[in-house]
Amino acid sequence: MSYLGSIEETSYLSAPSAAQYRAIMRVFYREYEKMHFQLYKEDVLKQLRQDPDFADYGMDQLKGDLEALVRWKNLTPIQDPGRVYTIADYKNKQYRYVMSEYAVEIERLTVRLENIFLESGNLSTNLFVRLEKGLEEAEEMDVKSGKEVNEWWSSLQEDFKRLNQNYQDYLREFYSGKADRLMKSVEFILHKDRFIQYLSEFIQEMQRCSRRIGKLLLQNAPLIEDKLLEKVIHSELEIPHALSEKRSHMEESIRENIRGKWTSLKGWFLDLPGHESECRKVLVITNDVIRNIIQNAALIVQVQNWGISRKDDYRKFLELFLGAGSLEEAHRISAHVFGIQNIAHLKENTLRDTDSINSSVYEEEAFAYQLRPHTKTYRERRKQQGFTDKTMEKLEQRAAHLRQVESERQLLNRYIKDNRLDVSAMEGVVPETVRVVLLQWIAQANMTAGKTGKTEYGQEFCLIRKEGTCVLRCQDGRLRMPAYVLEFK
Repeated sequence: MSYLGSIEETSYLSAPSAAQYRAIMRVFYREYEKMHFQLYKEDVLKQLRQDPDFADYGMDQLKGDLEALVRWKNLTPIQDPGRVYTIADYKNKQYRYVMSEYAVEIERLTVRLENIFLESGNLSTNLFVRLEKGLEEAEEMDVKSGKEVNEWWSSLQEDFKRLNQNYQDYLREFYSGKADRLMKSVEFILHKDRFIQYLSEFIQEMQRCSRRIGKLLLQNAPLIEDKLLEKVIHSELEIPHALSEKRSHMEESIRENIRGKWTSLKGWFLDLPGHESECRKVLVITNDVIRNIIQNAALIVQVQNWGISRKDDYRKFLELFLGAGSLEEAHRISAHVFGIQNIAHLKENTLRDTDSINSSVYEEEAFAYQLRPHTKTYRERRKQQGFTDKTMEKLEQRAAHLRQVESERQLLNRYIKDNRLDVSAMEGVVPETVRVVLLQWIAQANMTAGKTGKTEYGQEFCLIRKEGTCVLRCQDGRLRMPAYVLEFK
């Protein structure tokens, strides 16, 4: 646990003369960004004096501050023998100063902290597309070299990292105190629709892409976990490092890091045991933000309308309406009071006096329209009345049906000879009712394994198919069909 000790390189950030130290380090960092790594103290002093706050800053002060930064390991002095012209110069030891790796990262962090509120997050859906495309390339990576697989993995993780940071930075703004005050202001009503549309589009795209990405993760999980991640680990281990003494612990650390990133990627789109996917949480958060936006907008409008009484205004409008000299003037007053957006258009399926499309409703006769409640429990009151006895009609219908059934049975019995009905031997024109019943019998027998069936008259039969086909002459045409024989028991 030695890495949990104090970091000496950050001492200049909280030292009593932190302003001077930070100004010097910022000069070094700006030059470092320009690939100008080594600076003389004269160059540093020249750039510092360009700031009005350091106009009186002297070389002696700079030397003392540089020595402190060297002591804290932020700067590394390199003696320059090429600038030694006298013994005094040699004794003074002309140095060039270089930033240490820790100092570069610390300054980079301070720059980011200064601009953290200027960089606004966004809900870009392009990262979902990039992640989906990267996971689709997983199968192609199986035959690639370790270096190519490592580049593919780095690109995939970079997109995943940006997705996490972007949505967290954007949604965090809605939970800050400043955003809460803004959402409760009147000016926010003008922009609420844009926020709702922006969040809704992100939710829709996330729902579409997350399902596809989840399927790809499940599909390619064995390949990635068993082969590709091992290639990435071996590729990272093959990169030479100056601190070779840490090599023994490097493999374990790299393996834990890469496996942890893969678990985080799966946990973002898939439900893991005991943990809900981050995608579902983002959906809940965005829906909560949209609900808060709508509620705040409604409350603002409600607060604006509190305490407003238009009683006198309505009384004045009524006096104007009663004093209107014509119907056209009454229309104008009504439109001014109610507005066209509040008009309810009622449509009734009744006969009009005229079919002209240019005719106004005010030119036709008025009619009464009965309004009914729209509640589910409403039932119209029915008038109590008796019912007619239809026993004779039912008996007549039953007798007619029985006569029709008996007629069909007699027609079919005409074609049954010696308990056999040979379709190919049926002569004459076959009635439509006979054809329909015959085909029903054949279809019923064909659906059984033993090719047997039973008619509606209780007769059992066996269906036999002869070779060839036959033509059945019917009232509505000729039917070519297999030569079937029905043998009745």
